[in-house]
Amino acid sequence: RAGDGSAGMGRFSLEPLSLPGLALATALLLLALCLRARRTRRPGEPPLIKGWLPYLGMALKFQKDPLNYIKTLQKQHGDIFTVLLGGKYITFILDPFQYPLVLKNHKQLSFREFTNKLLMKAFSIKKLSENDEMNDELHLCYQLLQGKSLDTLLENLMQNLKQVFEGRLLKTTSWDTAQLFTFCSSIIFEITFTTIHGNILAGNRKKLISELRDDFLKFDDKFPYLVSDIPIELLGNTKSLQKKLIKCLTSENLAKLQGWPEVFQMRQDILEKYYVREDFEIGAHHLGFLWASVANTIPTMFWAMYYLLQHPEAMSAVRDEIDRLLQSTGQKKGSGFSIHLTREQLDSLICLESTILEALRLCSFSTTIRFVQEDLTLNSEIKDSCVRKGDLVAIFPPVLHVDPEVFEAPEEFRYDRFIEDGKKKTTFYKRGKKLKCYLMPFGYGASKCPGRFLAVIEIKQLLIVLLTYFDLEIVDNKPIELNYNRIMFGIQHPDSDVLFRYKVKS
Repeated sequence: RAGDGSAGMGRFSLEPLSLPGLALATALLLLALCLRARRTRRPGEPPLIKGWLPYLGMALKFQKDPLNYIKTLQKQHGDIFTVLLGGKYITFILDPFQYPLVLKNHKQLSFREFTNKLLMKAFSIKKLSENDEMNDELHLCYQLLQGKSLDTLLENLMQNLKQVFEGRLLKTTSWDTAQLFTFCSSIIFEITFTTIHGNILAGNRKKLISELRDDFLKFDDKFPYLVSDIPIELLGNTKSLQKKLIKCLTSENLAKLQGWPEVFQMRQDILEKYYVREDFEIGAHHLGFLWASVANTIPTMFWAMYYLLQHPEAMSAVRDEIDRLLQSTGQKKGSGFSIHLTREQLDSLICLESTILEALRLCSFSTTIRFVQEDLTLNSEIKDSCVRKGDLVAIFPPVLHVDPEVFEAPEEFRYDRFIEDGKKKTTFYKRGKKLKCYLMPFGYGASKCPGRFLAVIEIKQLLIVLLTYFDLEIVDNKPIELNYNRIMFGIQHPDSDVLFRYKVKS
């Protein structure tokens, strides 16, 4: 979906530079790239793989097939090595027993340094990089995405789902055909936006949500380029899209929404401590929060649905589990939208959860990244490794997720992979030792995604509604692969959309 980004870079003028000036600038840039590429491996450093291309290094090989490329390097160089990718030297840590080397070192390996740069590039949030106090206060808001506050969000989520389905989908008594990714995008965006921001009171709610969603998805398509070193001015209409979205999410516009949830109210109160209420950058913070809430939930929902549609035995098992729960709680599947499940009841659906976790295992390329604040040595039982100031260190879980020593037949989708003796399976082993980290779609440690509980609950609720009220069938039988444009940033999109059809059960 983001593969056509280079075609949309737009026109830009080189007129302000004379030809001699342009030639000098080009020469200086090439010199800087060549000098950076001359880096050599120092004693104690991991193996260095930089390729022959200045700046790009091994980026093209990595982009083409990231997982197999990293696995090839692992066979050649072991579990720790440094690769030049798009101007950045990244040291990959692949042994799960060595993850604590990175996760416990908060002072020299900074998560905040990396994320603040990302937030400035992608969302134009500037003040966080110079204000640790605001950073800390905003982080406290995430407590409102769990516990009793999560129960309240769950209630709101179910009401928003009801509004979406009663108004449109429950009228579908004959087969209707749709693109699966587009379908998931539409529903996930609407229910997430209204759950975390409040309800739109205007009569043209559908039009407002639709316009906001379309602009958001266009912006999201450019996200991989936004977080690169490409200036936003060279990304076509991306800057104007960013500004338009931020304007939609300013304090003035969001004040028109009804029923702000607790987490949103707390964020707004904190932001108004550090900005004047009219400050444009408040909207940038809300755009970042919206992106974090939606961008990975959409493809996760797509893959969960896709695998269920492709595997009838999985669909049957999950439907049976849902039916048993509804019967045990005295809920009948009538013509109206009447399902109401608590968080504890949702958590009891281990077959449904295992299906979602298996989809995440196969499609998540989330990577835990740290910025190296100063030269340091990572002490390991196997071998110490030195890393340089200014580099990045990355834990790359996709290699773990397809490790046949940890997961039998890892290339297969097995809906019950995370079930053992009728309970959720949490014990996986490598080299005969139990793994603390065996599945990492949400990261790990202090930087673990704070919205993971809400995201999983949202996907569970939506799947329950679809599987309870609808007959669902895949139409396309073409193979769908991962699109690696978002490598290292969450759940990968499919390389193409897929047709399916649905109708209300008689």
